[in-house]
Formats: sequence, structure tokens, C-alpha cells
Amino acid sequence: MELPKPLSRTVYSRYKKALAKEVVGGPIPKHIAIIMDGNRRYAAEVLAADKNEGHRRGEEKIEEMLWWCLELKIEYVTVYALSTENFKREKGEIDFIMNLSEAALYRMADNKRIHENQVRIRVFGDHSTLPDSVKEAIKYAEGKTASYSNFNFNVAMAYGSRQEIVSAVKDIARKVADRELDVEDISEETLSEHLYTSEIPDPDLILRTSGEVRISNFLLWQLAYSELYFTDVYWPGFRYIDFLRAIRSYQQRVRRYGE
Repeated sequence: MELPKPLSRTVYSRYKKALAKEVVGGPIPKHIAIIMDGNRRYAAEVLAADKNEGHRRGEEKIEEMLWWCLELKIEYVTVYALSTENFKREKGEIDFIMNLSEAALYRMADNKRIHENQVRIRVFGDHSTLPDSVKEAIKYAEGKTASYSNFNFNVAMAYGSRQEIVSAVKDIARKVADRELDVEDISEETLSEHLYTSEIPDPDLILRTSGEVRISNFLLWQLAYSELYFTDVYWPGFRYIDFLRAIRSYQQRVRRYGE
């Protein structure tokens, strides 16, 4: 039996408060990375709207989710905004995503809460594939927040983990060829230092929305000991209560790191 809406809202509110209290009392991940999936399906199945409306709602959810993370004092947040494979989509959709991303970067860089909380914004990926206008927006956002270190918001854009690893290997190979590095000195740390994420700790928790249970070429090297969490909720419909459940799931696991 479906509860009346006022009662349903009351029950939901009480459950959310109880869950939040439980989560706050447990270990909080230092770094959470999110594969934001389901924008287009949300637009079609929930909104009965154009897929671009799904992307717009998804972009709004990113900012909302970032405030949730700040509330829980999560120091590093990384979102998978655009993969290298996404460029295979039709031009109109890619152009819309580029324009959306450009506007979002400027808006977040000028957001009062970003500066009050001293959030550093970084965008990593193959920037050579991005329009000049987006590159300028990235430069603006990174420049305005470069001095901050309390919190870190990282955006993987035009990113593919295999491409990232290949690029790192090439950089290391050049250093060996130029006698800047000896082959015997190459270690896991060497490779990590040549990745886009060299200044970012590996994620404690990787969360994927939309019901897909795969990593999709995201942080393949960095996720070696990450906890994985999958939910069937589409990204634009992802709620605070869904976020809390993901954190609680992380808290209920025992992390042994192979020991």
C-alpha cells in the first residue's frame, strides 16, 4: 500500500536523518570517485524529454553532490564527466556537453561556497581534444582555485585510463632514453607519478550509478584497492539518501589491502 505523500515525506525525512547520523559516526572515505551514468536514460524514461535535458539535470546533480561531500568532510571528489569513447556520439550531443561543461566550470569557479570552503578544482584528461573555449574555462577554474587545499574537486574530461597509462609509459620511456632514469629504478611509484592523478590519492570508494556493473576505462591503475559500489539509480535522480547508503556500504567493509 502506498503511503499518503505527507506521511511518506515525513518517513523519508526521519530515515534520512537517522542514516546521516549513522554515517557521520563512522569512517568517512578520504577520496570518492563517481562514474555518473544514466543521463540519457533518465531523460527518456523519467522526463520523457530530449537527452540533452538529461545531461543538464546531470550537471546540476554534480554541484549538489559536491555540497554533500563537503558536508561530510570528504577531501577529494573525482567525477567522470566525459570519456574518450564518448566522442563517438553525434556532434550535436557532444557540442551540448561541451557548452554545458564550459558554463559549469566558470560558474563553479565563481561560486562563493567554493571559495569559502577553499575547494581546488582540477580537470584532467587529454585536453588536446577539447574546444579552445573549454580549455579557457578549465584554465580559469584551475587558476582561481590553485592556492586552495582544504578540499579537491577533480573532473575527468576527455579521459580514458588506458590512454593515461600509455601516455605515462611513453613519458617514462623518454626519460630512460635520455638517461634521466634507469630502467631498474622504475617502480609502481614511478608510474603513479606520471599519471594525471599524480597529486591525488587513490580513491577509497568508486561509485557508479544507472545499474551498469563495470568500470568503463576509469582510473584502472588507481582503483587497485578501491571499494566498489553500484546502484541502479540514474545519475540525475541520485538522492542524498542514495549517497549516504553508498558511504554506509563502504563503512561496513573491512579493508585489508591484501594482508
